[in-house]
Amino acid sequence: MGAMTSLRVLDCEDTAWFRADPEMPSAARGAAATLARRIGLEGYRASEVALAVTEAATNLQRHATDGALLLRVLRTPDRAGVEFVTVDTGPGMADVEAALADGASTAGTLGIGLGAVARLADVFDIHSVPGRGTVMAAQFWAREAVAEPVGREPSVASGLTRPISGETTCGDAWAVRVDPGTDHDPRSGATASGSSPEPAVLVMLCDGLGHGPLAALAGEAAVKAFRGSTARHPEGLLRDIHTALRGTRGGAVAVARIEPGAQRILYCGIGNVSGVLLGPDSRNGLLSAPGIVGQQMRSLRTFELPLKPGGALVMHSDGLTERWKADDIPGLLRHTPAVMAGQLLREAGVRRDDAGIVVVKGAW
Repeated sequence: MGAMTSLRVLDCEDTAWFRADPEMPSAARGAAATLARRIGLEGYRASEVALAVTEAATNLQRHATDGALLLRVLRTPDRAGVEFVTVDTGPGMADVEAALADGASTAGTLGIGLGAVARLADVFDIHSVPGRGTVMAAQFWAREAVAEPVGREPSVASGLTRPISGETTCGDAWAVRVDPGTDHDPRSGATASGSSPEPAVLVMLCDGLGHGPLAALAGEAAVKAFRGSTARHPEGLLRDIHTALRGTRGGAVAVARIEPGAQRILYCGIGNVSGVLLGPDSRNGLLSAPGIVGQQMRSLRTFELPLKPGGALVMHSDGLTERWKADDIPGLLRHTPAVMAGQLLREAGVRRDDAGIVVVKGAW
């Protein structure tokens, strides 16, 4: 990713999913306004967030099939913003640009007020596949933050978690952080002459066993251990997570290290987490070993693959089937990680299980 100085990740705090129904726009608007004020957005900006969420929710309620809206907080070390993501299973739009034009509306499609949402947001992305569905993501930061890079550029990673139908907590969890880079080889821990001092992206996905509050505790423990660990290699991170999950149900966990400078990815997983290195014309599966992190974790093995330009790493739990094909979602790799995650959740998510997905994508 260029000189890598622009590598940015945002911490996400999932707040709530709203399913499309007659009460959804008012419920989502109220929650958005409360959330914006709670994180410190000033009154006018908070009202803009509420307006944009209302427009998006109204479109879902009126026009979309099986639509849902996720509302959450994004954080940097010193700032907080609001993000919403909408996902629906149709009917999709043949002409997104026309739908974003002021006043554009076509019966049976999204389109009312989307231009206003795009203008109000600091980061906005939308992708629609006719006959399959639409995903939209929008971020809102304090106006004084817009002059800073965080208000203009999306994170190189984003993910979504959705609880099984009937539950409010999710056992799937993900986290991402930047390794600032050192003179040590992350594989051996020894000093390596000529090794790149550039940053790398570390990413983790956990599928806590079962579902409900006890599964969520395992996911939360994995995130806490991942963020607190000093390990830089996937195997070291997995060992720390294994220790942290011993007092929980345990789970399936995968950890990846993406090194744009070295043009490689290191991947280590235990249990039923799927990893896919997606390229413009390729798809490489990443293998995980059998076991349960926190209970039974035998010898670890890290796989190394070359990092191809224009690609993305996708990691997801078995709450998404592995049968998805990127070719069924034209233009997927041109979009932000949040929208990519939404499209894959729409394409492959199943209601009978917690679902979790994280996507890492940069200009490497």
